[in-house]
Amino acid sequence: MTFDFEKVWEDKREMRRKLAALPIAEKLRMLDAMRERALVLRGATIISVPKAKEPSPEPPPGSGS
Repeated sequence: MTFDFEKVWEDKREMRRKLAALPIAEKLRMLDAMRERALVLRGATIISVPKAKEPSPEPPPGSGS
């Protein structure tokens, strides 16, 4: 399989021109769709970080505990 790299580069330039010409609302919609897709691809599990435990109070010295 051979590639015409000039054609690939021209297609990329054309796509960039088309994307640049889109209204901002459409670009934001596309961004939301890409973000949703990324969440699906990586499993979309939200991992909550547990809060640090408060240290248990130390018994006063000499209390015999």
